[in-house]
Amino acid sequence: MQFRSLWLLSALMCLPVLLGSIAQARDGQTRFILAASWEPAFCATNAKKAECRSETAASFDATRLSLHGLWPMRQNYCGVSDELQQADRSHGWDSLPAVELSAPTKAALDKAMPGTQSGLERHEWLKHGTCTKLTAEAYFGTAVSLIDELNASAVGALFAENVGKTLDAGRIKAAFDKSFGEGASARVKMSCRRAGSVRVISELTIGLSQDAVSPSTSGPRLAKLIQGAGSTDFGCDEGLVQAVTH
Repeated sequence: MQFRSLWLLSALMCLPVLLGSIAQARDGQTRFILAASWEPAFCATNAKKAECRSETAASFDATRLSLHGLWPMRQNYCGVSDELQQADRSHGWDSLPAVELSAPTKAALDKAMPGTQSGLERHEWLKHGTCTKLTAEAYFGTAVSLIDELNASAVGALFAENVGKTLDAGRIKAAFDKSFGEGASARVKMSCRRAGSVRVISELTIGLSQDAVSPSTSGPRLAKLIQGAGSTDFGCDEGLVQAVTH
């Protein structure tokens, strides 16, 4: 009887370690980040940018998450000359080499990424896209398809329905889990910033697995990519979904 009690006590003491190991084994590995920004929040503190001067309450990005980028983890400027890297870091992105895209892909990117009006796609390609082993066409086509899928989800609907209102982490996490499977919200980080006296939601960075840039058939794929990523802290717990102010 005493031996059984000691065995049971030992097993209970080891249980947290065992459960931790199982959880770690099930946790994926983040290889890419999908960065989705809320453009009205960006424009609240960057009013002079071209994309902010042209933004109105009727703009596509006034009620949808915008594409900031698709970023390989811990890789930047692959095969890019020191001269171009220096030019990129100066933020004079309009002076960087133009990115060669087909007319349909360029049109889709201009819609999903308002920052193309300031040359953001040139920066994103040099710093991040060059490390994906994709052509610019494939890289931006992939990024646009992922942000479109995000906007078509319960997450996109939640933001669109709450413009001008405050959202907390609980509601956003629930929308991610509803759209992309239980635990998807553990792969998301939310960033907020101050716009005057108000804290606004500025960006969602979403962990994706290594298959983010792999050839795939058409159809939804964001859930699988999120589920294959590693977990992270959610970050900001609450913020305003900024409305266009002009």
